[in-house]
Amino acid sequence: MTDQQIPQANQGGHANVRVYAIAKQYDLSSKDFIQRLADYGVSVKSHMSTLDAKTLELIETKFSENADVADTNTANEKADKEEAAELDSNETKNKKKVKSKKNKKEKKNKRKKDVGPSTLNTEIEIEEGVSVGRLANTLNKRPTEIIMQLMKLGVMANVNQNLDFETLTSISSSFNFVPVRQLTLEEINLVDESDDPTDLIPRAPVITIMGHVDHGKTSLLDAVRQSNVLQTEAGNITQHIGAYHVELDGGKVVFLDTPGHAAFTAMRSRGAEVTDLVVLIVAADDGIMPQTIEAISHAKAANVPIVVAINKIDVATARPDFVKQQLIEQDLMPEEWGGQTTVVEISALERLGVDDLLELILLEAELLELKANPDKLARATVVEAKLDRGRGAAATILVQEGTLRVGDAFVAGMYSGRVRAMIDDWGKPIEEAGPSTPVEVLGFNGVPEAGDAFYAVRSEKVAKEISDKRQAEHRENKLGANSRVTLEALFEQVKSGNVKDLNVILKGDVQGSVQAIAQSLIEQGNKEVGVNVIHQAVGGITEADILLATASNAIVVGFNVHPTTEALRTSDSEGIDVRSYNVIYELINDVRSAIEGMLEPEVREVVLGRAVIREIFQVPRAGIVAGSYVNWGKVVHNQPLRVLRNNRLIYEGKTDSLRRFQDNVNEVATNYECGISIDGFDDFKIDDVLECYTEEYIARKL
Repeated sequence: MTDQQIPQANQGGHANVRVYAIAKQYDLSSKDFIQRLADYGVSVKSHMSTLDAKTLELIETKFSENADVADTNTANEKADKEEAAELDSNETKNKKKVKSKKNKKEKKNKRKKDVGPSTLNTEIEIEEGVSVGRLANTLNKRPTEIIMQLMKLGVMANVNQNLDFETLTSISSSFNFVPVRQLTLEEINLVDESDDPTDLIPRAPVITIMGHVDHGKTSLLDAVRQSNVLQTEAGNITQHIGAYHVELDGGKVVFLDTPGHAAFTAMRSRGAEVTDLVVLIVAADDGIMPQTIEAISHAKAANVPIVVAINKIDVATARPDFVKQQLIEQDLMPEEWGGQTTVVEISALERLGVDDLLELILLEAELLELKANPDKLARATVVEAKLDRGRGAAATILVQEGTLRVGDAFVAGMYSGRVRAMIDDWGKPIEEAGPSTPVEVLGFNGVPEAGDAFYAVRSEKVAKEISDKRQAEHRENKLGANSRVTLEALFEQVKSGNVKDLNVILKGDVQGSVQAIAQSLIEQGNKEVGVNVIHQAVGGITEADILLATASNAIVVGFNVHPTTEALRTSDSEGIDVRSYNVIYELINDVRSAIEGMLEPEVREVVLGRAVIREIFQVPRAGIVAGSYVNWGKVVHNQPLRVLRNNRLIYEGKTDSLRRFQDNVNEVATNYECGISIDGFDDFKIDDVLECYTEEYIARKL
């Protein structure tokens, strides 16, 4: 390679240049260039990786050295050729002819060697989307050869047809080339690149507090933060994920407070996925409960260390040793009993043992050696999201890598935007947020899902393109899913004969709560009555929600949100049931009651009485009448009646008439005689038993 081939762009020391761009400038394939970098001690993840100015300078130096060596070799070869030509001038024509044949043979062999599969596989790269004609021209083949090979594989194509990656792969071995898949916008702009170890700096640990409801998770957080988070939650239970940073003597720590109620399993799961360490709160008087076990499962699934805090040791009924025994059953052996699980006894309300817990948390975090690169575009996770009437869509995020700044363009899930403002957990505006920083971000063009990956990108245009693409895919998937569900539901209705659904429109204040509640409502249904959440979203209950409920025969429920005036007016006129809740227990119980009301009642048979036939009479205009004696209970007119002969069912019908002497009566009690005729039956026998019964309908419970 000559000096003229060295890219001029690199001589200025430009940083953040993609590998594939430099490879093209050096007239090398990405694969060969990456291998060359490896020989120089430079490791890159892929052809989309970026190179800094220092690395570019090293590459330029190495390639320049190679170019000088190549020029020297070229000059030597030229001198040798001139000397050989002078000697050859004295040779005979026959020798020249022989030499000419020899040279032709060598050139032919060389060509065969150069077009061998191993060489072409590394030098010819074909990008997906290429047309058949262009592919043929690149490979120096006739288009008909490409088309014929495609036809053998069952692919009908013309010269102008573009070929996707799968099709190129299927014919690559036949024509000796390497197919290259086109990278999507997401792959280009949202790639998680490996960091240089020298760029990593220590970051604060992210601690998730987990446990059963009312075991003291938020109380512990209050004790650590010297705040009063608990009073802001309805019913004194945590119903959102809170993210807070705390400055301790040993350094900064980020806490995630997750709800403990069973409905928020999904929220606890998201909390475990972003955490470095789990603090499991167990009440000393209650012990390990179902949600405690779920929290342990989430922590183990996320492969994060667990520190157990046995809370409420100040209460009279505290049994910390019993709790430790329960921990052993969950494969959490306390250190004091020879295990590896750190267990601390505390009282969050009295601040007993809290300092010891914090010290152990910092020690555990130190052993993890947590580091992150702050000098790159931010990558974060959406912890919670909501729609604020005054501020628009907002989301609490936890920055994991890089630094997020006001004005940065971003994409999160299906939505994008530009950071309009950032607010820390104390309600103060900030200009930037580094790794392990929880922050509320304003500037979304929609409400993202809790748990969505948040990426800062280089421009708002790129963010919008990615967002639009994801929304289009979501709409297509949703339409497809709705079609499939409709067909399946129709089939099931035909098969079962009677399938009922309770349609629900759900609105809430934050995305995480809406998701968790929707899942809980769906789980309330059974095979007979299902719960169909036809629409769920963040925000107040609007007139559009009422109109949708009218069209779909649904009820409308809101969690921590209320209907607008227009919605109330429309609900009154349309007769739509609209209810608002601020405690999840009440919401779920009411929906559960509605489901129970839709269940078919249980039918229970109750035997009223029995009578034995002693005589059979022929009565004018009445037909055959069974003269009977009621020996148990009572016989009631117009109630179902069975005829039993030798304890076997003969007939089932209703009493046509019930008489005592000449009088019609409604019922005959025990130890009284009567005459009974049955509608549609007259084949009575002496000693037949007539059993009178009724059916009770009992409301069913889930």
